Amino acid sequence: MTAITDIPDAPRAARRPQIGNPVLRWLRTNLFSSIPNGILSVVLLAVLGKGIFSFVQWGIANAVWLTPANDSSACRAVRGVGACWAIIPEKYRFILFGTYPFDEQWRPALSVLVFIALYYVSTRRALWRRELAYLWIGALALISVLMWGGVFGLSFVSQDRWGGLPVTLILATFGLAFGFPLGVLVALGRRSNLPAIRSLSVLYVELIRGVPLVSLLFMASVMFPLFMPNGFNIDKLLRAQIAIILFAGAYLAEVIRGGLQAVPRGQYEAADALGLSYWRKHRLIVLPQAIRHVIPPLVNTFIAFFKDTSLVLIIGIFDLLTTAKTAIIDPGWQQFSVEVYIFVAAIYFMFCFAMSRYSRSLEATGGR
Repeated sequence: MTAITDIPDAPRAARRPQIGNPVLRWLRTNLFSSIPNGILSVVLLAVLGKGIFSFVQWGIANAVWLTPANDSSACRAVRGVGACWAIIPEKYRFILFGTYPFDEQWRPALSVLVFIALYYVSTRRALWRRELAYLWIGALALISVLMWGGVFGLSFVSQDRWGGLPVTLILATFGLAFGFPLGVLVALGRRSNLPAIRSLSVLYVELIRGVPLVSLLFMASVMFPLFMPNGFNIDKLLRAQIAIILFAGAYLAEVIRGGLQAVPRGQYEAADALGLSYWRKHRLIVLPQAIRHVIPPLVNTFIAFFKDTSLVLIIGIFDLLTTAKTAIIDPGWQQFSVEVYIFVAAIYFMFCFAMSRYSRSLEATGGR
């Protein structure tokens, strides 16, 4: 009886609050648990502190924030000591919108806001209904009208004048929006019982994954027009978009195929027992589970392709990174490229970080 009555006292002892400052306790447990760990922590903290102090000195304390119009003399005076953030308000419109007509740049700015609103609405799971697809179609039509113009009193702007952030968002959005269903079809094709479909799917994946995206963009820009009839020409941006869709589809197909292999065989058999057709079985039973298994690699692939859109610079398309590089050709501002690249990196980071955070929320809820 004594042993039995003593058992409830053990959890009480375990729940007894620990004495001491919780911050010091955390530091002792995580950073200074042993002498080697303590030495390594001190060295790393010293290096980190030095880096933060130097950046604050360069990027804030000694920085130049504004200068007279197109006058970089104040920046040149502090070169090597402080940052020249004045180049951002001087060049931001060209960085964000390229050579789009200056007086019409409200149109690409509004297009970017429409894209961001679309992304936000698409993350609301309460809106995951058929109406969301109609919303996407209407929003993309609105973006097309804003960017091209030629209707409703808007002046026409050819795609040769497009550039900056809108082009990056167009390439990434359409590339992933069309590449994802293509990847699903190819992943199902690789698991098909029909030899012809399986062989074609394997050939497509291995062929596309066996070459870099740069070569596909080059072929779409230079080689593809050679096979077209005389007088028939496809816009350069559309050709690059098709190459990105094909490239994304091949990589996403392998990610989704991994998810399909993770679905237990019993789920297939249960769907067959219910008499579901092939497409209903995969749409209602298999694919939701498969995609839930591969949310982290899917989002990782999305982030990688969002950044890979910068490769279109080799075929003369002015995406965000290309307009940033072009903005510092001006001899007066050529010495301050670091500040421009930090600005562009911050834009890429915001979009990529948002995708990463959304991925974590999907994982936490199991994709429901």
